[in-house]
Amino acid sequence: MQLVIISGRSGSGKSIALQALEDLDYYAIDNLPAMLLGSLVDELVQESERTHLAVSIDARNLPYALERFPSLLMELRERGIDCQVIYLTTDARILLERYSATRRRHPLTRNSDMTLEEAITEEEKALSEIRNLSDLMIDTSRLSVHDLRRRLVDQVAHHQRDQLALTFESFGYKRGVPLDADLVFDVRCLPNPYWDPRLRQSNGRDATIIEFLDDFPIVHSMYNDIHDWLERWLPAYQSSQRSYMTVAIGCTGGQHRSVYMAERLARQVMNNYGNISLRHRELGLQYTLSAEKGQVEFTGDEGSTSTPLSAHAR
Repeated sequence: MQLVIISGRSGSGKSIALQALEDLDYYAIDNLPAMLLGSLVDELVQESERTHLAVSIDARNLPYALERFPSLLMELRERGIDCQVIYLTTDARILLERYSATRRRHPLTRNSDMTLEEAITEEEKALSEIRNLSDLMIDTSRLSVHDLRRRLVDQVAHHQRDQLALTFESFGYKRGVPLDADLVFDVRCLPNPYWDPRLRQSNGRDATIIEFLDDFPIVHSMYNDIHDWLERWLPAYQSSQRSYMTVAIGCTGGQHRSVYMAERLARQVMNNYGNISLRHRELGLQYTLSAEKGQVEFTGDEGSTSTPLSAHAR
């Protein structure tokens, strides 16, 4: 049996995530009391056709149930159940905007005199045990509904047990470091194409930017150092039963240098790790690189229109 546990802040998209897995034929249950998790697995294990289960466990659980979550998860894994814990998080300022826009009440404010800001902070504390045990953290601050669904399909539903799911993400420091980054490399010391007016509107996937950056020895030195570090240490992460790893590459605006470096690194390591997810946060692009017979296959629809997550998130 494959068990996916969805948790995270209210308003970060847990309902969307659960619906996406339900569409993939997972048996999905929202707001499951954590103490019933073992009993539910026992019941479904007896039904051979029920091999995929997805549940949402959030701060509406009783406090003692959340405190017991680590031991409950350990018991399931000791029984050989393939468990994945997915934690959705969103910047607190964006959560405040979402609740203001939808005018919905936060679950922790319904029976208390807490302000919305206090409830958001208290909820993160209540879920800290689950967050610390998560296999994959997804920052939905700037993800559309479409992007979140695709990430769950690529990284969760298609994920193979005992295989490291590797993601490279470019970003701009002016909008902050991605909350779900595991490793962060700063390439702001490299020559910046932005200062050439002819290159300003291009991005790091364009030939003009690639040619510009390839002319500087310091760029190749930075690439070689990061690549060598990843070659040395990614196998160690994989050996420690790590299922997911997000490598974030940042520059000032997230348009040129970080995009170039993320693309170059992803293409180099994909032969060792199979499918590689590539995200360019500031460009709004997300796709998969897969190496098969020496070819690079791009999947995903970069030109699609998406519905804002704030319109649907719970």
